[in-house]
Amino acid sequence: MANAPDKPVGRRRFLSKAAAGTAGLVAAPRIGSAKPELLANEQDQGHQNVPSDVALRVKALESILVEKGMVDPATIDAVIESYESKIGPRNGARVVARAWVDPAYRKRLLADGTAAIAELGYGGSQGEHMVVVENTPAVHNLVVCTLCSCYPWPVLGLPPTWYKSAPYRSRAVIDPRGVLREFGVTLADDVQVRVWDSTAEIRYLVLPERPPGTEGMTEDALAALVTRNAMVGVAKVGGRGGAAA
Repeated sequence: MANAPDKPVGRRRFLSKAAAGTAGLVAAPRIGSAKPELLANEQDQGHQNVPSDVALRVKALESILVEKGMVDPATIDAVIESYESKIGPRNGARVVARAWVDPAYRKRLLADGTAAIAELGYGGSQGEHMVVVENTPAVHNLVVCTLCSCYPWPVLGLPPTWYKSAPYRSRAVIDPRGVLREFGVTLADDVQVRVWDSTAEIRYLVLPERPPGTEGMTEDALAALVTRNAMVGVAKVGGRGGAAA
């Protein structure tokens, strides 16, 4: 549900990251291309970077498996990278590109995101309902999970660390324009900001604005322009030259 405008709601390991995501673990994150201010003073605000019991148990199990040679950390890192930045987000990008080139599909996508996304072979692994919200020149949508880290895995892959962090989960609601600026997105005062709070039952996907100058591009070429951040709402899609933000 959206709130009123502007008042809305060293190596990584596959197993430990999955457990952290399930438990809503707040690690010491960095925000990709965003500036670090979003995560500054996290401990000053009372948020402690203490792993959950589940995460600690998984780390212990992982250490044993690595020690016995049953798990290759490099392979695990490669799997994480693929699902976080390639496999998952590419699914969502295909959904977006299809909506850009096919008005009938776009209409179905906005009316029933779950069914339209399933048309392309991507479905919720746990029966969650998908809702697609569209960015326009007058409205910008931002997705967050204020409770933990609910995220549309089938279309976006693994959630980034910053998405699960306490500063993002709180500030996206309190100061969405400030968060967007830290990601490099500055909106005009007359653009309405809508923040959507994901839950275990409902996951949101942002349909970004199609960038100008892409009218002659193929669906595959358009999909290559779409980024994970744009489908969360913390970035815009650039034209042939790359991402706008």
